[in-house]
Order: sequence, then structure tokens, then C-alpha cells
Amino acid sequence: MLDACAELLDEIGYESLSTTRIAGRAGVAIGSVYQFFPDKRAITQELTRRNVEQFVSRVGRRFMEEDYAGWWEAVDAIIDEYVDMHRTVPGFKSLHFGDAVDLNLLDSDSDNNAVIAGRLRGLLLSEYGLADSHELDVAVLVAVEAGDAVLKLAFRHDPDGSPEIVDAAKQLVRGFLARQLKSWTPQAS
Repeated sequence: MLDACAELLDEIGYESLSTTRIAGRAGVAIGSVYQFFPDKRAITQELTRRNVEQFVSRVGRRFMEEDYAGWWEAVDAIIDEYVDMHRTVPGFKSLHFGDAVDLNLLDSDSDNNAVIAGRLRGLLLSEYGLADSHELDVAVLVAVEAGDAVLKLAFRHDPDGSPEIVDAAKQLVRGFLARQLKSWTPQAS
């Protein structure tokens, strides 16, 4: 059902999405949909959770498999995963991390980008030993918000993402974080 929902989101968008259409695409009775999900919002919430878990898992796998000179290269890898998912994961370009549907889709107390920032902050803390602080929280949240906005711009008119705007997003995020995290700033980038 989630795969059917993802395909339909890319084809017809959230407004035209319905549980009936999802059931039809999935080849299940409508009652089967309602057994697990009360409405289309609940299905898109679960799809968004799956996208977030896949994103964090993909980033984590890259952190384990690749060596980075520092956090600035890890930032590029995080952005590269976002861009790749936008291009290849059904439903991702329509939902991103749920903001197209509901800014509090992942957590009723925090907006979606705050949830993503928290997950990425955790990866950066564990991988690069950054000092856990309020300043780090703010820096990562602002970097996620800014990067998200610029990456959406990259895909607004180019289905593959404008390479120049994707590169600008990387520069923006790295530059901002470098100023905020002075003690971890690369000597040359």
C-alpha cells in the first residue's frame, strides 16, 4: 500500500490522492486499506516515516563505508543522498519529508525539518565527536532548513535537480556550519 501511495503521489499529487485509488493501485480491497490506515493522511505519514528512515539509513551506511576528511565532506554526502532519493525513490519528490502535506507529519511537537535535524545532529555527534550543545542544535536546524529550501529550488524546474543549485546548497550549508562550528572548520575546502 505504501508503494502504491508513493507511485500515485508522483503521478497525481496529494490533492487527487484517495484511499480508493491507493487500494486500486495496490490491488487490495478498500477494507484492507482501512484496516491499517484511517485516511490518506495516515498513509502519507507512514510513507514519510519510511522515507526518513531510508534517508537516515542511507546516510549512516555511507558514513560507515566511506572515509571523510571531516564533517564538511559528510555534509556533501548527506546532500547527495537527499538528491539521489529525490531522483530515484517513488513518492519522495512529492513528500520530501512530509512538508508538502503537513509540517508536523513526523512529530506533533516538532516540525519535520526539526526531526530531520535531530537525526542528522545525532549522526554528526557520533561520527565527528562534535560537542553536544544548544549552539550545535541551532546550527544544524538552520542548516537543514536552508539546505531544504535551496534543494527544493534545485528541483523546481529541473526534474533531475539543477547541478549548479545543488552545488550552491552544499556551499551554503558548509559555509554556514563552518562559521557556526569554528573549532571544526576545515583548513581548506
